[in-house]
Formats: sequence, C-alpha cells, structure tokens
Amino acid sequence: MPRLFTALEIPRDAALSLSLLRGGLPGARWIDVENYHLTLRFIGDVEGHVADEVANALDRVRRPSFTLTLTGVGAFGGKKPHSIWAGASASPDMFALQAEIERICQRLGLPADPRKFAPHVTLARLRNTSPVDVANYLSARGNFAAMPFKVGRFVLMSSRDSVGGGPYVIEEAWPLQGGDAARAPSFADRPSDASRIMR
Repeated sequence: MPRLFTALEIPRDAALSLSLLRGGLPGARWIDVENYHLTLRFIGDVEGHVADEVANALDRVRRPSFTLTLTGVGAFGGKKPHSIWAGASASPDMFALQAEIERICQRLGLPADPRKFAPHVTLARLRNTSPVDVANYLSARGNFAAMPFKVGRFVLMSSRDSVGGGPYVIEEAWPLQGGDAARAPSFADRPSDASRIMR
C-alpha cells in the first residue's frame, strides 16, 4: 500500500542550489537531490480505491501556474531538532492550490491535516544532533535564496519501504493553467480509472 502525498517538484537548477547546503552538520542524514520536493498535502497510507478517488477528484483542479522562490533555512523540532528545511516564498497561488487540495481530501473523508501548511523542502533528517550545532549551521546559511522558477504542474507522489527521505515515485501529474504543457502526461500515459495508482 503506497504512502501518498501531493507535491511540487523542484527543478534541477533549484535542486542544485539546495544541494550546496548539504554537509557541515553532525548527525544529519541528507536527502538525495533527486528526492527534493515541496509537500502540498500528506495523504498517508490509504487503500487503493481511496487513492483512485483522490486522483479522480484532483482531475478537476483548475489553477494557474505560478512562480516560486526557495529562500531561507530552518529546523523543525525546537530543542530536539529532527529536520532541516529550506523555505519557500509566500505565493498566493500556491496557497490557493494547497487549500483546494485540502478541501478535496476532506470531502473524500480523509481527516484534516492538523498541521498548518508551512511550505518547505526537507534537506536533512537529524538524529541526536545538538541544538547548538543546528543553530551554528543555520546562522551560517541564513541568507540562502535560489533563483525563482515557474511551477507548471503538481504531482501525486508515493513512498515505499523507507524511513523518510525517499525513494519517491510520481504516480500522476496535473498541469496548471499556463504551465509547461510538455511536462504534463498525455492521455496515453494515464492509467485507467479502474486502477490508477500503482499498488
């Protein structure tokens, strides 16, 4: 059973900028560059028919493409830090897209996400890392900013048999209006409605 979430992909140039933040922090397990993404809505471990219902409902999303900038770094966990992240600029279109996906999930009976949406790209998972080391790492990299990029689609991703950090698989993708249509899947690429999500 796949663990599902909707996300935005991080293009190569932005991912390379993020990769320069790797290193210099004891106890950090750095996420592979190819697994960088920005989670819009965590769905979790769901049965196949629920996954198909989610995918079918996401077909109806009609939102514009938008520009996104990755900027700043931080840590989750307070006095017991557990992850390092890069932030994303506040984009009204991104927040509107995320809110629509949240409403769709709740209409399908999925529980509301208890966490407030805080757009970020996870860079590393931490284990027994000193808060002082984390503070030093963050202060040395606080001025991080990547070049803006255009978001032309959002995706449904899955992870399997892993403890965070990937590998992630794109199960389906939906273009945003005015986005890069060449990256959107063609009709022939789409699985049948009877069994859309790989299980």
